[in-house]
Amino acid sequence: MRKQLFDIPKGIIYLDGNSLGPLPVSVNKKLNQTVNDEWRTLLIKGWNDAGWHRQPLTLGDRLAKLIGAQANTVVVGDTLSIKIYQALAASLQMRPDRKVVLSDNGNFPTDLYMAKGLLDSLDKDYELRIVDPEAIAENLDESVAALMLTQVDYRTGRLHNMKELTARAHAVGSVAIWDLAHSAGAMPIDLEACNAEFAAGCTYKYLNAGPGAPAFIYVRPDIVNDIKPALAGWLGHASPFGFELNYTPGPAIERMRVGTPPVLQMSALDAALDIWDGVSMSEIRKKSILLSELFISEVEKRCPTLNLVSPRDSAKRGSQVSFAFENGYAAMQAIIAGGVIGDFRAPNIMRFGFTPLYIDEDDVRQAVDVITDVIQNNLWDREEYKTRKEVT
Repeated sequence: MRKQLFDIPKGIIYLDGNSLGPLPVSVNKKLNQTVNDEWRTLLIKGWNDAGWHRQPLTLGDRLAKLIGAQANTVVVGDTLSIKIYQALAASLQMRPDRKVVLSDNGNFPTDLYMAKGLLDSLDKDYELRIVDPEAIAENLDESVAALMLTQVDYRTGRLHNMKELTARAHAVGSVAIWDLAHSAGAMPIDLEACNAEFAAGCTYKYLNAGPGAPAFIYVRPDIVNDIKPALAGWLGHASPFGFELNYTPGPAIERMRVGTPPVLQMSALDAALDIWDGVSMSEIRKKSILLSELFISEVEKRCPTLNLVSPRDSAKRGSQVSFAFENGYAAMQAIIAGGVIGDFRAPNIMRFGFTPLYIDEDDVRQAVDVITDVIQNNLWDREEYKTRKEVT
C-alpha cells in the first residue's frame, strides 16, 4: 500500500476513487514547478524547452505500460467523449458496408450519446443497437461494423471479458472498441494480447490525475497509419507548424491528437503516474478483490436491507461494489457526513470503490461501521440528506 503518497484529509475513508482519484502528494510540487519554473520563466519557450508539445506522447508511453500496449500506440489529450468519437468514426471507415454499432445498456451514457450523434450525422441507414450485456455475443453478426463497450459497468462494476468478446467480434469481421475508464489503473489489462483495434479511457479516476484530467486513446499499430481522422485537429497534422490549409495526417498515433494539450493537467498526470512505478497490477487486482470481498461480507451481515447489485463472483467484477437501497441518495449523503466517501447513481445505487494504493482492511471495517450506523439507525432520514445536489 502507498497511502503515504496521497494527500487524503484526516478522518476520511475514501471509497470513491472509481469516480475521482484523490490528490497525490507529488502533484503540488509538480504543478508549482510547471507554473513557476516553466510557464513563468520560459513563457512560450516552454513548448520546446520544457517538452510541453511532446507531453501527449511521452505520457501516452507511460500509460501504455499500464494497459498492456506497446510504445507509440497511446496518445493523451482532449476528453474521453472525443476519443470515443474518434475511435468509432475510424471504425466505421474501416467497415463502410456495415451499418450497425453494437453496445449494451451498461455502457456509460456519454459513449452512447457520442455514437448516436455521429450516426445521426451520417445517414438514416445507420443503427445504434443497444442490448443487455448478456446478449452481446448473440447479437454479433456480419451487420455489425463496431462493437463498442465499457469494460467495467460504471453502475454495478460488472466486468466484460474483453479478450473473449473481442475475439467474437473479430470472428464476424467487426471492429472492437473498449472504454477503459473504470478499469485502467484498477486491474491488469493486456490490449496487445486482446487484439482490440481501439481503446480509450480517462485519467482522473484510478489514475489520480485530477478533476477534468485528459483522456487517452489507443490504436492497434497495424491499422493506425490507414486511419483518416474524423476530427482532424491541427496538432494531429503531419506538419502542424507548416500551417498548411489542407490536412495531412501525422505519423502513427500522432494523428489522433486533436487540440492543444492542457499542460497543467498533463503535468499533474505525469506526477500521478510516478506512483505506479514498480507496482504490480496483478497484486493490485488481488488486493482489491480481497477488500471488496471483505466489504460485501460485512455489509450483508450487518445491513440486510441493502441489496448487492454487483456480480457476486469477483472474477466478473471490477474494483467497485454497488448496493441498491430505496433511499440510496439520502443514505449516501449521511454516510459521507460520517466520513466515508462513496457516491450515488440513479435510481437507487450506492457505489464504493476499492483502491489498494490507499485503502486497507481497517479502512473497510471502519467504513462498514459508519454504513451500519446510518442504515440501522435511519440517520439518512433527514431533509438535509434528501435534497439532491447538482452532482450526485
